[in-house]
Amino acid sequence: MAYRRVVAKFGTSLLTGGSDRLDRNIMSSLVKQVAQLHKQGLEVIIVSSGSIASGKHELGLTKKVKGVPFKQVLASVGQHRLMSLYEQLFRKHNITVAQALLAKVDLFDRAGYLNARNTLLALLELKVICIVNENDVVAVDELHEAMFGDNDNLSAMVANLVDADLLMILTDTAGLYTADINLDPDARLISEVERIDSEIERLAAGTSSKLGTGGMVTKVEAARLATASGVTVVIADGREKDVILRLAKGEALGTRFLPTTSKLESRRRWMLSGLAIKGKLVVDSGAAVALKKQKRSLLAAGIKDVDGEFQRGDIVNIYDPDECRVGCGITNYSSADIKVIKGAHSEKITTLLGYDYGSEIVHRNNLVVLE
Repeated sequence: MAYRRVVAKFGTSLLTGGSDRLDRNIMSSLVKQVAQLHKQGLEVIIVSSGSIASGKHELGLTKKVKGVPFKQVLASVGQHRLMSLYEQLFRKHNITVAQALLAKVDLFDRAGYLNARNTLLALLELKVICIVNENDVVAVDELHEAMFGDNDNLSAMVANLVDADLLMILTDTAGLYTADINLDPDARLISEVERIDSEIERLAAGTSSKLGTGGMVTKVEAARLATASGVTVVIADGREKDVILRLAKGEALGTRFLPTTSKLESRRRWMLSGLAIKGKLVVDSGAAVALKKQKRSLLAAGIKDVDGEFQRGDIVNIYDPDECRVGCGITNYSSADIKVIKGAHSEKITTLLGYDYGSEIVHRNNLVVLE
């Protein structure tokens, strides 16, 4: 397989087959493909639209719905029906699913970002397929402004959040064309984009989608966001036979947007730059070896000293007893908390603080160690 961790985004127009309701046959096919990847050892997260379309059908509405509050009502009616269908379909493959409803503000907040990242990575470790959707009931911007997209930008954020290798944005069109295929019979599919420039943006602006809140513009915006963090992005027709399996193998389908940097380099540059460093942890020699040689998480028992004031979700430098920098990471606890629990065994954290955010002070997934 060319990729190991994949985010697959299913748009409303794909899930409904262009109709006014979720298409069980289409969803069954998509789920079957995801299940095959899952059984082959790949890690997959789904970002799924469709809650508003599901709610609209459930309530028997045929006219175009206007007004953000009423669309939020439809999302509320339709979301659990959408999840129920996913659960039924994945159960046939003996796969457990989970739901995560996110608003973009959740990921802008540092604690929210950390919580979401830790939860999604833990679900991947447990071999659970997580179905992510925009929290439409509270996310006004998503529903009110088309530029925020039909979960397109959210899928890019999720891909960045979990360090995905590939983001598949599956829709009802084969990808980005040189012109609007509905108007120009000579329009050609653009198979690969090395860099998103003004010309690519212009081409994206010339297309539209009937059911989704976003068209090609938001998909290209999502591609820009994800490729900047080292994620490969493909916009492709989700109705294509075995499209998910073929894309996961690296087959050339749809429009592929190449990463503008490597995932590791992007993350290392951000974390090691020092621009976001809020504090410092000094660890004992045993912890330093565990971090550098054994790729372990940093536990409270290994911490000797804390310097600076920082909050949960901030980036901190990590030093060994000789004041040599080991690396840096995103902390699960504030400086005040760590001063209380440093040197203590993990099972004593709740007793000392009255609460806990897990046994790891810095989880290995949120750690960059210097070579």
